[in-house]
Amino acid sequence: MIKRIAIGQLRPGMYIHDLNCGWMDHNFLRSRFAVKDEETVAKVREIGVQEIYIDTERGADVLEAPTQQETDRAAQDELETIASAPEAPAARSSLADEVTRAVALHREANRIVRDMMDDVRLGRQIELEKVEPLVERIVDSIFRNQDALLPLARLKSHDEYTFQHSVSVCTLMTTFARALGLDRPTIREIAIGALLHDVGKAKVPDEILNKPAKLTDAEAVKMKSHVVQSKIILQATPGISDIALDVAAQHHERFDGTGYPNGLKGDEISLYGQMGAIVDVYDAITSNRVYHRGMVPTEALRKLLEWGKFHFNPKLVQAFIRSVGIYPTGSLVRLASGRLAVVQRQHGDDLMHPSVLVMYHTKGYYLAPETIDLRHSQDRIAGHEDFATWDIDPARWLPG
Repeated sequence: MIKRIAIGQLRPGMYIHDLNCGWMDHNFLRSRFAVKDEETVAKVREIGVQEIYIDTERGADVLEAPTQQETDRAAQDELETIASAPEAPAARSSLADEVTRAVALHREANRIVRDMMDDVRLGRQIELEKVEPLVERIVDSIFRNQDALLPLARLKSHDEYTFQHSVSVCTLMTTFARALGLDRPTIREIAIGALLHDVGKAKVPDEILNKPAKLTDAEAVKMKSHVVQSKIILQATPGISDIALDVAAQHHERFDGTGYPNGLKGDEISLYGQMGAIVDVYDAITSNRVYHRGMVPTEALRKLLEWGKFHFNPKLVQAFIRSVGIYPTGSLVRLASGRLAVVQRQHGDDLMHPSVLVMYHTKGYYLAPETIDLRHSQDRIAGHEDFATWDIDPARWLPG
């Protein structure tokens, strides 16, 4: 049986099933292993996690600890509670009209960020005049209809992850900031900071950045240095705002003080840094890497809720979930009828019942595509699914 325990309850003789943190946040070769001695306990505590999962069939038990099923059920209940008070802004243009623009914009954004990272590697200064028009177009697209650009954030290739992640974080942060009701000039600066938040990775050697295996302790220190490098690079960029700088410099800080590079805690972290931490983690844990399969979006949202008790501002986590939806646009869901569908559109007044495109059956065959507004259907979402499990190409079924 899998159970969740507080880190203070960890003892030798237990078997860790899940370290309950992102793959970049620990240096253990595996996330599942036996705890043989106090030295191992100390190393796990050094990670900074507050709760972990143990396997009681392979090690010692904690009788009063909740099971993983109980934890998941409680998280789903909380998601549904959040969905009952939606705050997603209404779309201002049709999805079909916006999709074509969004696809071209996403392609251009990836190219611009890739070229910018190459320039930084060569010691050249970032030119904001190249970044600002792109950011304006991203903000415009999100304001017109966020369901067009958001699904593209999930489409990444292994060898281009670094700059595609930057574009995704920019898109998600713009959506998040809009849902918080921030003014347009502030949203613009947040988007610039999000697009540039990982620019310091241009100073990290490629053999570390793209290593298809776990980083050594020394390599992990070098990787973490990208945050300081980003701050240095952006401080030397004429015209950069304090808001944009906060996004880049604080997106690895954590609300409980366990983050880096400065171990800031609570309100020592700016609103923009707190937002960046949530979005950066969400995009990272939902992305596929060579040695790490990403979580499906709804599972990742549950994790954010769980980690939000310690690492993030809980109110901001809830606001982020409302901004992207309980079943985010572009995600794959299983209906009670046994059919699979791709979420096409969120309804701000009912996040539990989006519009979906039905296109596959769990018995193993494709169906004639059919768009269904679940607000007006007897069918309902029974769970989330992984495109890879069903060998379905997500790009083929983008909203539009």
